Amino acid sequence: MSNLTVKDLEILQGTLDKLDLDYQLELDEGKILVMGPSDIISSEIGIRLAASLYAWVNPRRLGRLFDSSGAFILPDTNLKVPDVSFVRAQRLKKSVRYFGELVPDLVVEIKSQSDRIKPLKKKIKKYLELGAEVGILIDPDKEIVIVYRPNGEEIELKNGDILTIPELFGEWELPIIELWPPVFD
Repeated sequence: MSNLTVKDLEILQGTLDKLDLDYQLELDEGKILVMGPSDIISSEIGIRLAASLYAWVNPRRLGRLFDSSGAFILPDTNLKVPDVSFVRAQRLKKSVRYFGELVPDLVVEIKSQSDRIKPLKKKIKKYLELGAEVGILIDPDKEIVIVYRPNGEEIELKNGDILTIPELFGEWELPIIELWPPVFD
């Protein structure tokens, strides 16, 4: 059983950078995981969600949004990289030039073509156990969004439904259908 640390991950990342190898890494229970790149549908969904949230969050100065490159050192010493995340302004008054050393208030995982749902659900539930307020799993294959909360509540949303997260974003709304990439004629 490996017992690697964030410092070990940083050393490996530095070595990879020197070799011009661009890999995204996570640390999970002492093991370094190499994360595969997202497919472009998953990437576009992440941008669509983040753009909608940013348009709401930024003028209200509610907090900070991060993309799939923003890593967080969690209280269990794991280093994780949600696809989209949010931290309230009062919890992170100033960004630092390092990993976030806290659990984001919102974590979003977007299933890419190589992902399996079960590990993504487990990952979101772990974020909630550690203090996240809301977790979201987006499955482009089934065009569904599942919203998780610490009380165990799971809400499945489909096309025709509207995503809201009142505990973090007040009256912000996003129709689920707006997450999916359009088809141009």
